[in-house]
Amino acid sequence: MERYSRQILFKPIGEEGQKRLLESRAAVVGMGALGTVIANHLVRSGVGYVRLIDRDLVELSNLQRQTLYTEDDALKNLPKAVAAAERLRAVNSEITIDPVIADLNLDNAEELLMGFDVIVDGTDNFSARYLVNDIAVKFGIPWVYGGAVSSRGMFAVIKPGKTPCYRCLFPDAQAGLGETCDTIGVLSPVTEIIGSFEAMEALKILVGAEHNPNLEQIDIWYNSNMQMDISKGRNPDCPCCGQRQFEFLDRSSDRQVAFTALCGRDTVQINPRKKNPVELEKLAGVLREAGIVTAANPFLLKFLPDERITMVFFKDGRVLVHGTNDLAEAKSYFARYAGA
Repeated sequence: MERYSRQILFKPIGEEGQKRLLESRAAVVGMGALGTVIANHLVRSGVGYVRLIDRDLVELSNLQRQTLYTEDDALKNLPKAVAAAERLRAVNSEITIDPVIADLNLDNAEELLMGFDVIVDGTDNFSARYLVNDIAVKFGIPWVYGGAVSSRGMFAVIKPGKTPCYRCLFPDAQAGLGETCDTIGVLSPVTEIIGSFEAMEALKILVGAEHNPNLEQIDIWYNSNMQMDISKGRNPDCPCCGQRQFEFLDRSSDRQVAFTALCGRDTVQINPRKKNPVELEKLAGVLREAGIVTAANPFLLKFLPDERITMVFFKDGRVLVHGTNDLAEAKSYFARYAGA
């Protein structure tokens, strides 16, 4: 326990709290700016099993704020979950770090998130948070919401049955989609601050301490902050926690689509509902006849069919089409080079 000695000296945790942490399981959804901070703190604090879920690969533009990654990770086109796991295993080899390269969706969310003691939000989009919220409420798993964009950020703890759920707080699933890190930017210090707050609330949950009852919002450039007590804000008519209608897990819902334009990124994500694992090496051989394969590793390959478009193929069949946000055009490229 020497590695955690300074943390054990903090009386609200102590030896008993540390033992609880070592026996706990935490899932971090999204390994971008927030997720890297969150995972770093959880691993260093000795959470016994940490799952890292992310769909993307490391790029140079990430390095300004995504603190676990290096230029070498970007040059190797490593998936974020894999690069983060490698770095964190070098920090703490005594716990289990489980990287998952996947887009969290209604087909895999239950499998990936069930059985955890806490879920921590490192995502950058509303639809993923509503999906996490559905899972959390359905299975009674506490989770910590957080978001950061520009110079401001916010976070809140959601405990099903005890606090408002995410949909109580943000009932409109489309609200705020126009502002992302890719459209208006983000400052690294605010992601560090919000990610640290999220990790702290997760640790409180895992040791059985009282969580922050507020939705907290700060702006580190304009020096403002706001606290809103949400402890009594549950909405009895909430579709999720009030009526237990889990729309984001409903396969008949029109909220789930295979083709998604990623806001501000000039990219379309294609996530086939029928999962057919891809033999990347075999695919690379085929694609070299049609264009340029610029990168290939055990996790993904990058393909340039022309000067404007870059396609990234993942083992699970998911594809990112960079260079367009036109769904029809992305579908055309997908059909042409993925045979679908």
